[in-house]
Amino acid sequence: MPTAVAYVRVSTAAQGRSGLGLEAQRAAIKDFADREGIDVLDWFTEAESGAGSDALEKRPQLAAAIAAAGKRRAAVLVARLDRLSRDVHFISGLMAHRVEFIVTSLGRQADPFILHLYAALAQKERALISERTKAGLQAAKRRGQKLGTGAKSKSEIKALAAAGAAANRVAALQRLSGLKLHLADSLAGGRSMRAAADWLNERGVASPGVAKWHAPSVLKAARRLQLR
Repeated sequence: MPTAVAYVRVSTAAQGRSGLGLEAQRAAIKDFADREGIDVLDWFTEAESGAGSDALEKRPQLAAAIAAAGKRRAAVLVARLDRLSRDVHFISGLMAHRVEFIVTSLGRQADPFILHLYAALAQKERALISERTKAGLQAAKRRGQKLGTGAKSKSEIKALAAAGAAANRVAALQRLSGLKLHLADSLAGGRSMRAAADWLNERGVASPGVAKWHAPSVLKAARRLQLR
């Protein structure tokens, strides 16, 4: 039976204490391991922001997971690629450790080359979010709205919320775009939405929310990507 160690990460210490996001990652990894017949030998949990922490010395649990995997000749299982990093260079450095990384949302067929492509998309997504947020804030400033701690009026708060919402929409669409090929394959041959959801779940392709697919979520995603 193939073996692996699991790595889960949240972005803040507060999230780590509350368990926010960790259970979803653990559930995705456990479901994938059960389907693929992988024995998870150990779990490594980290609470560290992805921003500015793209160095193994700042991610001791990731370093420990890689060391354990290398010693046991096992793979490293993660729920999503961004739990490792959104930085292409950091992902490249991880690949140099000659340890197999398996991202459950992408499946076992995602080799290092595919992981690099997805990392590049994730890095571009982060840049787009930053650009859209800055553009929204600059537009609000040009309209004479106060920004920062002095922005107390309802109109100012709404403007900032709108900028954040726009950035979130861009991020969501970017994440969904990374699943377009999987969604197209799932719908091939005239499969129903329910059958397509089963097809995606059986192959360990997680939805953007690291959850299982259902007919409504497949239909919504397909429409957003103009596949239906």
